[in-house]
Amino acid sequence: MAIITTPRLILAPFEPSDWAFFRTLREDRSIMRYMAAIAPEKETRRVFAARLTAAHVFVIRLRDDATPLGDIGLQISTENREEADVGYTVVPAAQGKGIASEALSAVCGYAFSQIGVKAINAYVLADNGGSVRVLEKAGFVRTQVLEKAYEIDGVRYDDWVYRLECGAL
Repeated sequence: MAIITTPRLILAPFEPSDWAFFRTLREDRSIMRYMAAIAPEKETRRVFAARLTAAHVFVIRLRDDATPLGDIGLQISTENREEADVGYTVVPAAQGKGIASEALSAVCGYAFSQIGVKAINAYVLADNGGSVRVLEKAGFVRTQVLEKAYEIDGVRYDDWVYRLECGAL
């Protein structure tokens, strides 16, 4: 499994010891408000187990500190191996410090140069201004608005689709 480094960050695969971090992340309402309803622990454990075996999913850490700051991952399309979806989460204490932007740029570069991906898609709730800024800073372009397409806790939200194509970096 790959390890990606940047001047400040190390993106490394999930380890079993990352369970407590992942659980805390998935139970944080300030984070999950843009992702999904908070799931029962059994479901969170299932998602974590999948992270342990996923090929392109990483824990974000500073190079000089082992404390997890977030996670980021690629899901390669089963229908078109040259496309992937990207998703990321950063703990509130690390938001607004360029961590997500740096990790996203690194993962996109890895996808284009090491995996052979030609385009990366991202889905973000219209209300998630921070993530919209991260995507646009990285060169992603909004290609679609899916009105009231995503539901969290009984509330429907607009979902925005963003895309970055190889060569746009």
